[in-house]
Amino acid sequence: MRPLVIAHRGASGTAPENTLAAFRRAAALGADMIELDVQLSRDRAVIVLHDDTLDRTTDGTGPAAARTLAELAALDAGAWFGPAFAGERIPTLAQVLAATSLPVNVELKAGGGRRLVEETLRVVAAAKALGRVVFSSFDGRLLEWVRICSAEAECAVLWMHPALDDALRLAERVGARALHLRKDVATRARVAIARRAGLAVRAWTVNDAAELGLLEDAGVSGIFTDYPERFLQPP
Repeated sequence: MRPLVIAHRGASGTAPENTLAAFRRAAALGADMIELDVQLSRDRAVIVLHDDTLDRTTDGTGPAAARTLAELAALDAGAWFGPAFAGERIPTLAQVLAATSLPVNVELKAGGGRRLVEETLRVVAAAKALGRVVFSSFDGRLLEWVRICSAEAECAVLWMHPALDDALRLAERVGARALHLRKDVATRARVAIARRAGLAVRAWTVNDAAELGLLEDAGVSGIFTDYPERFLQPP
């Protein structure tokens, strides 16, 4: 069975990242899962945005956390990518969960604190989506809060370092089911170590179709990609 194809920030190679357009394209292409990033607005709405600041992917400037949801919703999050996407907005997590039935990897942005965890879990629960959401983060404290707040939530440790000892200890503490490794760290030996610890391994971010065979041979069970079509459509 081929590895899961997980659309990184949606189909972000061909649509503006972390927008409904990118998530809908991922679903249309047949992606197995989507990945997105969450943080809080000034009024504690859970928004889907990667950067701490607005400058790169919207027509706004400055920290996203300094704006209310209403202010963020007025920004254009698509024109920077191409004129066909002008008018795309920064979505809320609730809007994404309503727009797609796909499984969702929710990356909790580092430094978000317990409030981000609590508000994100509240949104997921309200959407009755806990069974199709995986919570990941580079910030181990956030995963610990997820586990404190929810015994049922599925966690994955997001990791980029060659040494896995700390990642495995964190995975054990939070009851994680998966380890999400940077692709160059996902060697056969490291994947085997993780699998012996009971963890599935998914590699990020894989955009070259030629890399898939090597990662499959290494034993990964999923890849994150900006171009899901490269792995789902025949050449």
